[in-house]
Amino acid sequence: MTDTPDWRSLDKDLARLTQVERVAGYVVRPLLGLGLALAFMALAGLATALVLGTAPTTVMVAIAAVFGAYLALNIGANDVANNMGPAVGAKALPMGVALLAAALAEITGALFGGSEVVATVSRRLIDPTSVADPAVLVQAMMAAMMASALWVNLATWLGAPVSTTQTIIGAIVGAATAAVGFGAVDWLTFGGIATSWTLSPMIGAGLAMGLLALVRHLISKREDKITAARCWVPVFLAVMGGAFAMFFALKLPDRYADPSALEALAIGLCVGGVCYLIARPMVQSRADALEQSKGAIKALFRLPLVIAAILMSFAHGANDVANAIGPLATILRVTAEASAGHHPAEVDAFAPLHVPLWALLIGALGMAVGVLLFGPRLINMVGSQITKLNPIRAYCVSTSAALTVIVASWLGVPVSSTHVAVGAVMGVGFYREHTAARDRARSAEEDRPGLPREDRSRRRLVRRSHVLTILAAWLITVPVAAGLSALVYGLIHLIAG
Repeated sequence: MTDTPDWRSLDKDLARLTQVERVAGYVVRPLLGLGLALAFMALAGLATALVLGTAPTTVMVAIAAVFGAYLALNIGANDVANNMGPAVGAKALPMGVALLAAALAEITGALFGGSEVVATVSRRLIDPTSVADPAVLVQAMMAAMMASALWVNLATWLGAPVSTTQTIIGAIVGAATAAVGFGAVDWLTFGGIATSWTLSPMIGAGLAMGLLALVRHLISKREDKITAARCWVPVFLAVMGGAFAMFFALKLPDRYADPSALEALAIGLCVGGVCYLIARPMVQSRADALEQSKGAIKALFRLPLVIAAILMSFAHGANDVANAIGPLATILRVTAEASAGHHPAEVDAFAPLHVPLWALLIGALGMAVGVLLFGPRLINMVGSQITKLNPIRAYCVSTSAALTVIVASWLGVPVSSTHVAVGAVMGVGFYREHTAARDRARSAEEDRPGLPREDRSRRRLVRRSHVLTILAAWLITVPVAAGLSALVYGLIHLIAG
């Protein structure tokens, strides 16, 4: 009599092997991402050396290109959450599709809209005449890139979305102060910029709360939601289309368009009207197949939300590629002028810069690679771990972020898209808490004396721990970036000797 095989033992062994493979995957995956990131940085430096050939400054610029690639990777990993987080949190896009769409949009925006980098912030913050030696300026820019990348990398690892613009400004101020002294910085201008960083998240939160309250009043709380949706959803979508048209008109580089405030408003109104004409029959057709429920109304906002996320990624690539390669472009300009034998005083290091295509590719590809390798962590944070989003709430976040940037651009105030977007997410969450508490009080169900504190905390719709982490990161970004940049500059200056 032959022995029958014990299949149960085999199943247990296979289960153990599957568990081991799963654990190994969790361990290897981060190392794979790190390896690919290091390989990209090395390729950026090698490509720069091949392009420049045997020039005397090749090694220095190649090292700067490595720093620029490192910064671009971290900008892509951190800032993509502002654009794709609401769409992923609202389940309008799966994570994989969102990462791929964001990467392609970032590359397209950087290549089409980022070929002219103007060091506006540097010119306003730093007195160009105070930096007479090109070598000092090169070392300061390299220190600013390295310090910015290190801080954004740490913030991404901690799960805190921070402003890369805020980081690079703090790093430039720190490096310039260490190199020249406090007199090189226009502290009044810096104070105005810092004030805008404080106000912008509150403005974004207020606009998002107002939009959500309006949607609830006009559609969600109506008995006949379908009729209300037929009437108002095309209007909301037209507002979003007009807002993004003005956003693009004001934020894309001047060589594409340089409209005045009134011209941008006219563009927005025209695009908004076209969006209304397109959206109305689509919403009418879709609404006929929907039921009288809030969930059905949310579906009407899903496609516009996806389009908004892609447009925000495009605009981010066009606008923020300067944060990654602006210092690199400055180094290229300064070293080229110095090699030509120009006197240091004749080198206007903060003049408008034309970025070579190979340098632009480093920034564009770096942000795309950063999105693909390290984007999910911050997308999950912004999209689902601060508060729960659905298509309607995510629409309010995206539209209010665009409107806040538009208003700030009209006023000439630099704001952080990170602060605005995350502030809008927080505003939506706190508004939901407020309305939920008010509804409970009206129905007299639970909000009565003696309700346990633990029970009250469980009913919060905004996760306080994540909010406090983000706020703390915002508060310390500038001083940490400045101090780290000054330290890195000191080390570079000491090594260069």
